[in-house]
Amino acid sequence: MGRFMQYVLAIILISIGAALVLENIGIIEFNVNNAWLYIYPILFIIFGLKWMADRIRHRGGSWVFGSFFFIFGTLLLIDRFDVITFHFNDVFKLWPLLIIYIGFSFISSTRGYKRTFKHHRRKYKGKDAGDFGFFSVGEYEYSQPNWKVEPMNLRNMAGEFYLDFSKAYIPEEEIPISINSLAGDVHIIIPGNVVFRVEALVKAGDIDIAGQKKDGINRAMRYETPDYEEATQKLDLFIKIQAGSIKVVKV
Repeated sequence: MGRFMQYVLAIILISIGAALVLENIGIIEFNVNNAWLYIYPILFIIFGLKWMADRIRHRGGSWVFGSFFFIFGTLLLIDRFDVITFHFNDVFKLWPLLIIYIGFSFISSTRGYKRTFKHHRRKYKGKDAGDFGFFSVGEYEYSQPNWKVEPMNLRNMAGEFYLDFSKAYIPEEEIPISINSLAGDVHIIIPGNVVFRVEALVKAGDIDIAGQKKDGINRAMRYETPDYEEATQKLDLFIKIQAGSIKVVKV
């Protein structure tokens, strides 16, 4: 059993023991039938704290999901002690948190992309193509015949991204392309003769790169064609989605 699961089990046992003590002195009503009503909010709080702690220690994690589960679990637990009224179905009342998360994501993503593209701008002169605002919503499609591939920094709040490189003109150089969205789906088609590298991250969803798949929470995948370092014509893809799917297909 991993150390984290040992902590989870220990906290659950401590919580059950404390609840039994409170039940014996008449503060709450606790029995086997309603034990789960206290246990699952505690689990939400534990996993929320873990995700935030992992984020602080740079071991993955997520401020968004961590803080959300912590807040949600805390409100549910407070309800059990009759301090407030908050049921599981009241999760929709927390929708204003989305506005807060968008605000912080906008700040962090702006700083992050300044660092990410600083290297690219030293190598590629000129303005990045397709630099959309992070508050935009919609579908971005690159599939017209012979469209020219240039360095791109695509960002939006929600939507779909479709890039078909089989129909594109790709210059003989390394071309950085970055995609960042809070919620959306990314579908990329790359010809088998094109050299590329992909770094994909998704907070909640799935990743499929050339048949290699991952799904769940806080998933990341890195893929590189064998001849990437030696090639002159190549694509360097960085894709980050908070919630959604990432699919890169070789044809």
